[in-house]
Amino acid sequence: MSDLFAERQTRPLVLEAMRAVLSDDHNYERGFAALNDLVDRVVREEGAGRLRDFAVALSLALATALERVAQEQRLAAEDLVDVWFAG
Repeated sequence: MSDLFAERQTRPLVLEAMRAVLSDDHNYERGFAALNDLVDRVVREEGAGRLRDFAVALSLALATALERVAQEQRLAAEDLVDVWFAG
């Protein structure tokens, strides 16, 4: 499978995942459940390879969003990641 084909097939899954998590600011559990259902569906219907593609695409989408926010705030993206995900 070509990377372009994988990207075209995976992009809608990434959007669905983001929408699931962001869909209801007042009900985190519902978004989390929708995301879990999506991941389960990907594994069941399309296998581990598609799940890998999904995880990579989702990570790249998050990194792109963080880079945009960092640029707007005149920060290095790596610094913003450290602040947002400091545990």
